Amino acid sequence: MTMTHAILAARLLRDAAAFFRSLGEQNPPLKEQMDENAGIFSEVADLVEKDPNGVLKEESGG
Repeated sequence: MTMTHAILAARLLRDAAAFFRSLGEQNPPLKEQMDENAGIFSEVADLVEKDPNGVLKEESGG
């Protein structure tokens, strides 16, 4: 498989997610926040893999 920027980015995001999960396992008071961070990084990795040039929808309100 040819390595692309998107593939590399997804791998780095997944590695960051694993890091956050590991950190949460080692530090119970931070687990909830670290799991949330890991989930976000995993979701973005999915987006990059499935549609590297996708456009995010703007959120309204605020």
